[in-house]
Amino acid sequence: MKRILFLLAAVVMLAVPAMAQSAKQKGYVVVTDYVKANGKKDVSDIIQKIIDDNPNRTIYFPDGVYLISKPICTPADPRKSVSLELSNYATIKAMEGWTDEEAMVRLGGKDPYNDIRIPGSNYYLSGGIIDGSGVARGVSIDSGRETVIRNVSMKGVVMGLYIKHGANSGSSDSDISGVNIVGAFNEKCIGVLVEGHDNTFTNMRIAGCHIGFIIRSGANSLRNIHPLYYGQDKNYHTSIGFLDERFDNQYDFCYSDEFATAFQSTGGRNLYSNCFAYWYSKRGEKHTAFRSTGAFNSDVMSLNVGFGAHNATQENTILEVAQPGGQGRFFNLHVGDVNFITSQTHLPYMR
Repeated sequence: MKRILFLLAAVVMLAVPAMAQSAKQKGYVVVTDYVKANGKKDVSDIIQKIIDDNPNRTIYFPDGVYLISKPICTPADPRKSVSLELSNYATIKAMEGWTDEEAMVRLGGKDPYNDIRIPGSNYYLSGGIIDGSGVARGVSIDSGRETVIRNVSMKGVVMGLYIKHGANSGSSDSDISGVNIVGAFNEKCIGVLVEGHDNTFTNMRIAGCHIGFIIRSGANSLRNIHPLYYGQDKNYHTSIGFLDERFDNQYDFCYSDEFATAFQSTGGRNLYSNCFAYWYSKRGEKHTAFRSTGAFNSDVMSLNVGFGAHNATQENTILEVAQPGGQGRFFNLHVGDVNFITSQTHLPYMR
């Protein structure tokens, strides 16, 4: 009898994927205990119920496709919060006919709260694929503080990541790392939109978006962020790698790749160090490394700019300013071939 029970247990264990077994051993709630991850049925309501019924638990998504027709919201209240852990090939996918203007996954999208002292305040989204099917926004941080997003791939999104005004006087204090975003390849696509203050972004790749990064807040740190433009050329001249509409942000080792304008600000003071702006295929009629829609007030250290030989007959500008003056400076500027530069407006700012 004991031998039969042992064999039955072994069969059951073999039938459950190893990662799901491991997740259960860790105490995770495994989504496939409640739904099939076969991409054939809308599972929005069931996933939302799993979240609502399991406060302070990690919700684990094994490999597979989870179709949703509306946003999934996690609570910002630390007493109700959950963390979402997706296996590497677990895909949360927007269903055909998606019309909701909110993101597919809204972290802190319900029960807003502002307290880092209560256990559960540091919830996260980790791993997997968020597939916007060419029509949906990917992930947003709606409320709470110190939210973490890591090792997530977003595909076919009209906006990859949207960080809203945070709970602490506008500060969201989020940490984003290892996130890759591929947009829907049209002029409305934005990689990242930041409205909350005090965030860190590291090791990100962005493609298929008309604007890579838009920042409307201060005290943000960006390191090793690489937006790459490729897509429709009709409105290429309005494409921007990094658009900063605030001030007091820091960019380190950020690389604008092929956008018409690499870095644009509204005149606020930011720090750019060891950044890159390159053009190596024939696009557009004008390429600008830095543009300020006001006076130029940023410090730019060790900027590398490269124009290819095919750019020789086009307008190539290191700096374009809307207002004269400003306290901005270029330190240790490196240009691949100065003969391709068609404007010298940056020279008064050289140090």
